[in-house]
Amino acid sequence: MKHLFRVLCIGLLLAACGGGAPKSDPFAALTEQVDSATLKVDTLPAPVQSEPKPTEADELFDDFIFNYASDDELQRRRTVFPLPYYNMETPYKIEEKYWKHDYLFTRDNYYTLLFDHEEELDMVGDTALTSVQVEWFFLRTRMVKKYYFERIKGAWMLEAINLRHMEEEADEDFVEFYTHFVTDSLYQARHIHTPLQFITIDPDDEFSILETTLDLNQWYAFSPMLPENRLSNINYGQENTDRSDTKILKVNGIGNGYSNLFYFRKRAGEWELYKYEDTSM
Repeated sequence: MKHLFRVLCIGLLLAACGGGAPKSDPFAALTEQVDSATLKVDTLPAPVQSEPKPTEADELFDDFIFNYASDDELQRRRTVFPLPYYNMETPYKIEEKYWKHDYLFTRDNYYTLLFDHEEELDMVGDTALTSVQVEWFFLRTRMVKKYYFERIKGAWMLEAINLRHMEEEADEDFVEFYTHFVTDSLYQARHIHTPLQFITIDPDDEFSILETTLDLNQWYAFSPMLPENRLSNINYGQENTDRSDTKILKVNGIGNGYSNLFYFRKRAGEWELYKYEDTSM
């Protein structure tokens, strides 16, 4: 009898634990919550891309800077705001809402470049550059304004502007000479080496270069354009120091094929123009 009673108890216990109702998974509710949360995260909208995307123009700084100066929307996208602006020793921050479009030199029909040595001319087409400064030399007020551009993840960005007195800059000695050279014809005549080396395109063969010389009267007959109020410069990494006894001023036309090179050197402590190159097309 006791044995029968034990069998009945075990049977009732098994029925209670595994009877008709299906087993419940204690982790089911938690798993459902995790899956639900994962689904919600996966379906959130992607974050807005804040970093500028490089374009084909970013490959060559000259292409970028013309686009930057011409396109207001692009200029705002490629300027770090609030933009650090140093007026002499006083720092400011320019908020985007106060930014005014800067056309740089694109409203002129030319721009200028300064180099110490002839081999530095090849830096213009360097696609590996990551830091470039665009400069204005204001000849009458003796001020220089620099725009600092950095290539960040392939995209050029304006990161700061600096305005200061020219005597704090390396080119001050040459710029002082140049100011006299272009504003005083008697001074200019005394600082042109004669005969002046002259390089130009052969008028009988546009694929050939003609090398000859000019006397002083022929120089004035050509009357090449030399800026009198300000010089622009794109510093690709060339030295531009007062320690150099040679300077090259390149004047490029914008959309008109104008291209002139003026070669200066310092002899016995005095600057002189010794070579002039006109390869305008």
